[in-house]
Amino acid sequence: MTDSIRDLLRITADRAATYLETLDQRGVGPTPEAVARLSELDEPLPDAPSAPEHTLAVLDEIGSPATMAISGRRFFGFVIGGSVPAALAANWMAGAWDQNAGLRVASPIAAKLEEVALRWLLDILKLPGTAAGAFVTGATMANFTALAAARHAVLAKAGWDVESNGLFGAPPITVIVGAEAHPTLFRSLSMLGLGHQRVVKVPVDDQGRIIASQFPEISGPTIVCTQAGNVNSGGFDPIAEICQKAHAAGAWVHVDGAFGLWANATPNRAHLTAGVADADSWATDAHKWLNVPYDSGLAFIRDPESLRSALRLTAAYLPESDTREPSQFTPELSRRARGTEVWAALRSMGRSGIADLIERNCQFATRFAEGLSAAGYTILNDVVLNQVVVTFGNDESNKRVIAGIQQEGTCWCGPTHWRGQSAMRISISSWATTAEDVERSLAAMLEVADEVRVP
Repeated sequence: MTDSIRDLLRITADRAATYLETLDQRGVGPTPEAVARLSELDEPLPDAPSAPEHTLAVLDEIGSPATMAISGRRFFGFVIGGSVPAALAANWMAGAWDQNAGLRVASPIAAKLEEVALRWLLDILKLPGTAAGAFVTGATMANFTALAAARHAVLAKAGWDVESNGLFGAPPITVIVGAEAHPTLFRSLSMLGLGHQRVVKVPVDDQGRIIASQFPEISGPTIVCTQAGNVNSGGFDPIAEICQKAHAAGAWVHVDGAFGLWANATPNRAHLTAGVADADSWATDAHKWLNVPYDSGLAFIRDPESLRSALRLTAAYLPESDTREPSQFTPELSRRARGTEVWAALRSMGRSGIADLIERNCQFATRFAEGLSAAGYTILNDVVLNQVVVTFGNDESNKRVIAGIQQEGTCWCGPTHWRGQSAMRISISSWATTAEDVERSLAAMLEVADEVRVP
C-alpha cells in the first residue's frame, strides 16, 4: 500500500507513460478480447475501502487495453486530435489543483489563464481582439453558447427580452443554414427553443458549401449559420458574401468552425477562411486541431454584452467585479479549468508550431488522396484541408473495406455518407502523425481494399 499521494501519483505516471509508449505496439482499436474483459467491471459496490493503487491497477489493466488509441499517431476517425505533451501535463496539474473555474475568487489562476489564452486565441484565429470568449465542453456547447447570444441580440433589437420573458409571444426568429450543416448545430437550435425542422435550408454545391446566389431574402429577427470546414469535404461556405448580404438586412451571422476555423492559423490555408472575421460569433473545438485533452470547446462573440446578457447569472453570494468573471460567459457555473490546457498548448507550440501542425495534417490528407486515387479508388471531395472522403465501390465493398481496416489495426477510419453514397472518411488531426505513419497506413488501406475488390 502506498504511503503518500506522491507515491500514488508516481505509480500513475509510470502506468500512463507505459500506456503511451506502447501504443504503437498494438492495433489502433481494442481487440475483442480486451472489450470482453470490460465485463469484469460489473461487480457490486465494495462494502469497504481499499488501497487506491489497487483501484488504479484495475483501471489500467482492464481499461487501458479497451481504449481506442486516439492519443496515438494513426487514429483518423471523427476529426479527433491527440494531446500535445504540454497540454497533457497541464491537464494533470489542473486535476491536482481541482479548481472551480467558474468564479475568479474560487480560482484566480484559472481566470487568468483563460484571459491570456483568449487573447492568444483571438490573435492566432484572426478574430476581433475585443470579442468575448467562453471555454465550454465542445462544439455543441460552443454553438449553443454563441447562438444564445445571437438569440438575445436579434430579439433585443426587436424589443423583446428573451431571458426574462422566454419565447412565448416573442417575435419569430428565422434561422438560415446550409443544407450540409452539422447535426450538433441542429441540436443547439433545438435546445434553444428555435427548432431544428423550422430552419430555412439553403442549397449547397458538390462540396457542401452554401450557394450564395440561392440565399433567401431576409426580414425580421434572423440568425444565419455558416460553416467553416464541412465535416466530410472540409469545404468552407462563402462567408464573406453571406456576411455582406446578412448584415445588410440586420441579421446575425454565426460560424460553426469546429475544426476549419484553425485554417486561419497557417498562411497556406488562411485563404479558405475569407470573410470569417466579419461574422458575429464563432464556435470551434480545442480538442480537435489544438490537440488538447477532452473536453474543450470554444465560443467567441463579437459583442461581449450580447453574451453576458444571454448567460448572466446573479445570486446574493456570487461576487461581481469590473474584471472578466468567467461564470458570466458560459452556461455552467461550476466547471473544470479547461483553459489551463488551452493555454499550455498555445504557449508550448507557439504560432509557428500550430501552423506547422495544421499544414502537416493537410499535406498528409493530400498524400492519402493521391495514393488512393492512383490505386483506382474514387476521392469524392476536393481535398483542401485535412479531410478525405473515398469510396471503394458499392455500399457492400465500402463496409467490408472499412471493417477490414479497423480489424487489421494499423490505422482507424470510419464510415460516412456523402452526396448520396456511402464512403470512408479519413481525418488527419493529430500532432503526432508522421509521414511514415501515413505511408504505413496507406499501404494497409490498399492491401485490405485490394483483397475486397471484386474483379
